[in-house]
Amino acid sequence: MFDVIILVLDSTLRLSTPLLFACLAGLFSERSGVVDIGLEGKMLGGAFAAGTVAYLTGNPWAGLLAAICISIVLSLIHGFASITNRGNQIVSGVAINFLAAGLSVLLGQAWFGQGGRTPQLEIEARFAPITLPFADSVRDVPFLGPIYADLISGHNILVYAAFLTVPLTWWIVFRTRFGLRLRAVGESPHAVDTAGISVVWLRYRAVIICGALCGFAGAYLAIAQSAGFIKDMSAGKGFIALAALIFAKWRPVSAMFACLLFGFLDAIANLMQGQEVPGIGEVPVQFFQALPYILTVVLLAGFIGRAIPPKNVGVPYVKERT
Repeated sequence: MFDVIILVLDSTLRLSTPLLFACLAGLFSERSGVVDIGLEGKMLGGAFAAGTVAYLTGNPWAGLLAAICISIVLSLIHGFASITNRGNQIVSGVAINFLAAGLSVLLGQAWFGQGGRTPQLEIEARFAPITLPFADSVRDVPFLGPIYADLISGHNILVYAAFLTVPLTWWIVFRTRFGLRLRAVGESPHAVDTAGISVVWLRYRAVIICGALCGFAGAYLAIAQSAGFIKDMSAGKGFIALAALIFAKWRPVSAMFACLLFGFLDAIANLMQGQEVPGIGEVPVQFFQALPYILTVVLLAGFIGRAIPPKNVGVPYVKERT
């Protein structure tokens, strides 16, 4: 039973990593007042870019850089539509999702002829697991050994980066001048503008950070968790990340625990595939696959208490003229 628990928790960390990157990305964007439904599309675009460039170069770092660049480009498109032109932010985000979903398949089929997917990556083109110091020597130590050797050690660098990004995000948002201005522009952009700070530039910086983090999420899907890009491989993770962000009430540490919860449900779904439940029999795998989405609906139906978003989120800023 202890080994099963370690296995499930290990899987939880891996499955929650892309959710965590995307959730923190949405936190920066929405704290600045820009709703970003396009997290899904930016993850998908980043995954395609990472899989393609990593295959062509054989270098996972080049794939990661490509994913970040493509996701930032998609974020800038969203910013141009919703910040500069003050368009509807929901419509712009949905358009990003459709654009990434269609273009990734179209280019994948045109370039590789494999139904929209990239060829399978070689081992050297992916981020490999990292064995932490002394992991092999303490593996046989009761209780603590498996926790360190099998749960903490053995992940790729993007998993560790995701969880290190949580305290970094907390520090940026709540302990820096930029973070103070970021929160202020989401609550009262007119007050920020009156203080002589550019609302437009602040929001653009927020969506650029959002794009970079989505690039990390997409790269993880394509060149760390998997061995290449697959059509629609984000599988709704961007929307689950948005739900986790609301569940966490736009706070980074709470966002981490929300993403771990969703990752845990995914891990349980993988474990229970084909298993017999006493008194019930074999439960269809579709039920366990739907668990994260069922939890999303249940939590957002009011079980998390009142989640109050930034006051001016989703509201285009119009500069007052005197």
